[in-house]
Amino acid sequence: MTLTTRLLGLAFASADTLVEVDPKGVVAFAIGAGAVAGEDAGATWTGRPLLDLLHDGASTLTALQGMKAGVRIPATSILVAAGPDRVRRASFRAFVLPQMAPAVSCAISYEGPAFALEDLETRPLLEPEDFLADAGRVLESNPDLALSFLDITGLENVTGEAADRLNRRIEATLQSAAVEGSSASQVTGVRFALLRPANDRRDIAAEIVEAGRAEGLSLGAEAFSSPVPPGSDSLCVLRAMRFAIEGCLKGDGLANPQIAFADSLKRTFRDAETFRSLVKSREFQVHYQPIVHLDSRAVHHFEALTRFNGNNGPAEAIRMAEELDMIESFDLAVAEKVLKRMRQPGAGLLKMAINVSGASLGDDTYVEQLLRMTAGAPEERRRLMVEVTETSAVADIEAADRRLAALREAGIKVCIDDFGAGAAAFDYLRKLSVDSVKIDGAIVRDIQTDQRSKAMLHSIVEMCRSMRLETIAEMIETDGVAAELKAAGVEYGQGWLFGRAEAEPRTQLSSPSMVRRKGAVEAWG
Repeated sequence: MTLTTRLLGLAFASADTLVEVDPKGVVAFAIGAGAVAGEDAGATWTGRPLLDLLHDGASTLTALQGMKAGVRIPATSILVAAGPDRVRRASFRAFVLPQMAPAVSCAISYEGPAFALEDLETRPLLEPEDFLADAGRVLESNPDLALSFLDITGLENVTGEAADRLNRRIEATLQSAAVEGSSASQVTGVRFALLRPANDRRDIAAEIVEAGRAEGLSLGAEAFSSPVPPGSDSLCVLRAMRFAIEGCLKGDGLANPQIAFADSLKRTFRDAETFRSLVKSREFQVHYQPIVHLDSRAVHHFEALTRFNGNNGPAEAIRMAEELDMIESFDLAVAEKVLKRMRQPGAGLLKMAINVSGASLGDDTYVEQLLRMTAGAPEERRRLMVEVTETSAVADIEAADRRLAALREAGIKVCIDDFGAGAAAFDYLRKLSVDSVKIDGAIVRDIQTDQRSKAMLHSIVEMCRSMRLETIAEMIETDGVAAELKAAGVEYGQGWLFGRAEAEPRTQLSSPSMVRRKGAVEAWG
């Protein structure tokens, strides 16, 4: 027995087919069984492009072309063509023998019999929101990606079984092109999105057109792609993706989603760096809006409201900070500024409310830092209130409740902000230990003209009274609304009727006519 025969026997002990692929992706040598029963791979495979032998084999060929001498790629799953519209699952391994480089030696082991391509199990396409949630995970583990959009025309004319078969073909094509471990999404009726390997040169638009032709249909397809810059912050990328996809979902859609993604990504990087710099240098302002006793109209405390670039509200900056995981440092910077103002000579017994995003309660840092800032000053803690906002949902309410309980135990009061504005508010009230509830201004402003708002207000007040919680109403603009709130049992009020947010807290309020609301929105976020 020769050494060659022995080595060949050992190779076939672990593989069904042995293949040598040249640098152009063509099979230079093959021996063993083909995918079809009785097929001689040496006779039918040699001289053919590897792509012709595999179903959706572009990523496999790309991996081979990037291999170095002495390198072995781990086993991967492939689909080998086994006749018209039939495939066979197989395990694929490859190695570059230094003496034969750049040719690649490959081993294929079949897994089960051939089956119809239409029976290939394909993950369903995701809804846009689910696609974005899935993308957050994919971006963390795949550094070299591109966001691709595919527009397909002619789908509206396809119905019945033909539509079902075509949809399966489209799903299979897109899912096979998506980066491993991710899924594609149907964003609109004609637009699809997926994350692909950045170096993938596969023409998925041509494949979709061919899939339609196989069904006797004439489709049009156009693909757009925008690479993710190497080393990009995954949260910035995700925010830019959200911007582009939300643009697609708008009534007029986006003509160039890939350009929107690229531009949004650049802008997000720039805005994020600007925001970090502002927080680090504390180059933002804090204004103070009075909250009064509705009985006496005397000032009870102030809400600290942040301002960027003069009087500009922070809503957009806050949303960005929450999405990019920068909100905790901002919330702490605001607390630091407010405490500094409370400690100034002549501040007397000013009481302040500061906002904290639900995202900042995701770990212990915010509470620990706030308690450290007020350590040794129990009177400051008694003059401080934390308003939990719903701009970013609390992920773990039980853990957040433990953190808020630590603040309350130290003497700092806790309030649920914008109560009634979102679905999470009642869950917060049920599971968070708090001292007061701030009723959302959208309910307050309509209580004289909308019976539902009025009924909701009375229900909230009654519920809070039964739970022994104080109530604060915001966005009070008229004496009539203030009187109705007082009659309903609301204890405290906030709004332009009593005073707007100013750079310095004023305990002596102006007359209502001087501070009448003129359309500006003073709420944080």
